[in-house]
Amino acid sequence: MSIVIYIAVMAIVTYLVRMIPFTMFRKKIKSKFFRSFLYYIPYAVLSAMTIPAIFYATGNIVTSAVGTVVAVVLAYFNMPLIIVALAASASALITGLII
Repeated sequence: MSIVIYIAVMAIVTYLVRMIPFTMFRKKIKSKFFRSFLYYIPYAVLSAMTIPAIFYATGNIVTSAVGTVVAVVLAYFNMPLIIVALAASASALITGLII
């Protein structure tokens, strides 16, 4: 029975998080500062969730750092996502084999 309560609470919380902005902001937001703040929230949350996972994924901080540097450099030069992912993974693997 307690698992049903847990699922119900999670559903209510998820619904409230999505519903509250619609009820609070009925008019268009005119403040440029607040609009830019809302624009960058998804990027900040994604970074906050992804960066720690990157550095704990391989179990070695050096291999994670090398993979991250390779990914950032290739992404800076507008390489396709598959190339960035494969090159970062390969560089982390090769660094792990060397170490």
